[in-house]
Amino acid sequence: MNHKIRGHQNISKHCLVCGTDNPFGLKTIFYETTQNEVIARFTPRAVHQSYPGLTHGGITAAILDETIGRAIMAFNDQQAFGVTMELNVKYKKPVPYDVELKVVGRITQDKGRIFIGTGELYLPDGIVAATAEGRYLRRDLGQITAADFTENQWFLPPELLPEAIEI
Repeated sequence: MNHKIRGHQNISKHCLVCGTDNPFGLKTIFYETTQNEVIARFTPRAVHQSYPGLTHGGITAAILDETIGRAIMAFNDQQAFGVTMELNVKYKKPVPYDVELKVVGRITQDKGRIFIGTGELYLPDGIVAATAEGRYLRRDLGQITAADFTENQWFLPPELLPEAIEI
């Protein structure tokens, strides 16, 4: 499926999922689609393994959680975020590392302060390796972090914006 991209989402320096300066981080880039979904692109490495050649299930859960939690930004702005209240992950296929993977997340119910979303982690061949559903509390970044974070560590990625992403 071809997803038309309308923008990037901010990333940070030290986050496990998107941190540019975190040596163990996934260095994920997030995109917003014209359908108000969020697509994450990342490449797990050997430091993220469980069994040889496979990404740890906790990493799979973390990337699904982050992508679904960020889906609220597609409807608001870069200051809105979802704080996880509940996350249910279903593991369907082993997830390799050293290959680019993609996650798609979306909001399925918006109840004001609480929203529910779903997401899928895709292998390079387009097969779904894991799915998740979560319940999140909508928060402004100013409610969960200091002002100097948003001023000094919350920024758009430097890469060029693709017109579309194929999954």
